[in-house]
Amino acid sequence: MLPSLLLSAVALLTAGLLSGPAAAFGFDDVAALARQESLAPYRAPEPISPALKALKYDAYRDIRYRTDRAAWRAEALPFELMFFHPGGPASAQPVKLHDVTPAGVREIRFDAKDYDYGPQVAAPATLGATGHAGFRVHTALNDPAYKDELVVFLGASYFRALGRGQQYGLSARGLAIDTGGAQPEEFPVFKAFWFERPAPGAQALTLYAQLDSPRATGAYQFTLRPGDATAVDVRMRLFLRDSQALGLPPITTLGIAPLTSMFLHGENAPRSREQAGDFRPEVHDSDGLMVAAGNGEWLWRPLINPKRTRTSTFSVTDPKGFGLMQRDRQFRNYEDTEARYERRPSAWIEPRGAWGEGRVELVELPTPDETHDNIVAYWVPARLPAPGQPLDLGYTLHWQGDRPTTPPSGWATQSRLGHGYVDTAKALKNDVFYVVDFDGPALKALAPDAAVQAVVTADANGQLLESNAYRHPVTGGWRMTLHVQRLDVTRPLELRAFLKSASNALTETWTTLIQAD
Repeated sequence: MLPSLLLSAVALLTAGLLSGPAAAFGFDDVAALARQESLAPYRAPEPISPALKALKYDAYRDIRYRTDRAAWRAEALPFELMFFHPGGPASAQPVKLHDVTPAGVREIRFDAKDYDYGPQVAAPATLGATGHAGFRVHTALNDPAYKDELVVFLGASYFRALGRGQQYGLSARGLAIDTGGAQPEEFPVFKAFWFERPAPGAQALTLYAQLDSPRATGAYQFTLRPGDATAVDVRMRLFLRDSQALGLPPITTLGIAPLTSMFLHGENAPRSREQAGDFRPEVHDSDGLMVAAGNGEWLWRPLINPKRTRTSTFSVTDPKGFGLMQRDRQFRNYEDTEARYERRPSAWIEPRGAWGEGRVELVELPTPDETHDNIVAYWVPARLPAPGQPLDLGYTLHWQGDRPTTPPSGWATQSRLGHGYVDTAKALKNDVFYVVDFDGPALKALAPDAAVQAVVTADANGQLLESNAYRHPVTGGWRMTLHVQRLDVTRPLELRAFLKSASNALTETWTTLIQAD
């Protein structure tokens, strides 16, 4: 689009209506806006009013969007939109929302009459609200007679989605910048959205988003396809600002397709002294990072709640997929009748096209309780684009339930840190014991007398004392036990292991990083 036409389109969108015959609006229009803004310094959003910022949690929670005012409900379309009020403890900022119709692009303006303010907000007009803070999409996901929540976009570039029978758990983000690094993290925001009005009977919904931050801009297209495992097709085009010219530090970590989750405790990370009274065996939204490398290897890293921030990197060229998974799907693993962690989805990223050289990075932060997300995973390209030059990538984000993506051969079903009975007089404090169970079609296909070997490698700080692999007498899968000695407890130790028979690998590669004392 030529610069003069672009400025004209911006002015028309600001006015809230494209008059005359409708011009097609789509991803390239949002990308043109993002590219133009990448050539200028970042402009922070206008602060919300003090009254909105001062809203207490309970008062803000009482502000509900009126369901009878849902966008597209009057037309009986298969998808509906409802909106979130700005303000509250998180100080949610307003975003620009637009309805893309055959007649043109129309801004969805804020109207206090769309909200029920509840008993704790006596004078809504005094709040000074000027726009919606975010939105949720509803559709008939679990019951054809009722439109459930399908996806929520609220705050920065965060969003969450659901498949059938699932409950909200981990979140996705549009972009992560300098997460877990030496310099402060930058949180890009989706500042504007455009919704393609669905046709009657449509089975997918497409929307566009404009991303902005001090050092990056971007255009996103999201196509939502609800189902047992709801799929979100993502197309993104990023532009980096010239950090040096703006006097800003260069970007050290550009996190593509980031996922954010919570892990408090589980079999791989015993409870801390503060959590010792928790009756629940496990508390987590995700229990591991899975990576499908371009060379065919599958990796599994069980999550922990670390003593100190732990960052792990996995070099991957042209990844086939990665995700934060919730493999434990049984209620007995959690015993929580309210949180229902067994219903939390796994989020699997399936790249489209060749992403090139890069790495999957996992950041685990310590958390005292389950109210804090402390797990982040994303892919980092080996080379950043020059300022103003586009970085185009696409992927599908699968929100999976009881049938998540698994390696084609075999996978770890649980990882337990610790030991059974040992002679305490002979046990050393720097000994590490693991019990890892595996299952999968390659293991089930083995002959009864098949010889299976645990292939274990430790880095230079570890000495493998013992490893075993044997058929599990209860589950029918296979169990691996490891006994490793740390040579220097002040240094970390990394372990990798998988099962093989003859020359054939039977499982994914299980890997863990033991922190220094």
